[in-house]
Amino acid sequence: MEPTPQVSHGDGDHERYAHYVQKDKIMASALEGTPVVALCGKVWVPGRDPKKYPVCPMCKEIYDSMGAGGDKDKGKDGKGK
Repeated sequence: MEPTPQVSHGDGDHERYAHYVQKDKIMASALEGTPVVALCGKVWVPGRDPKKYPVCPMCKEIYDSMGAGGDKDKGKDGKGK
């Protein structure tokens, strides 16, 4: 069984943190009003300035573990070491 992301429409965690989301998803959300899914699994419709909030610790941990561009084991040319 896969965990289900929590959807919040009230004052919840998404109100206290800025979350990491794919840039193209943010643009789609801004244009269409569709919810986005953060790295930590939070689902919401962004509407506030994320610069005013601390970064979600879980999103940051996941992002940091991904490495630069998500290709930890590849060299500068993207073909490996």
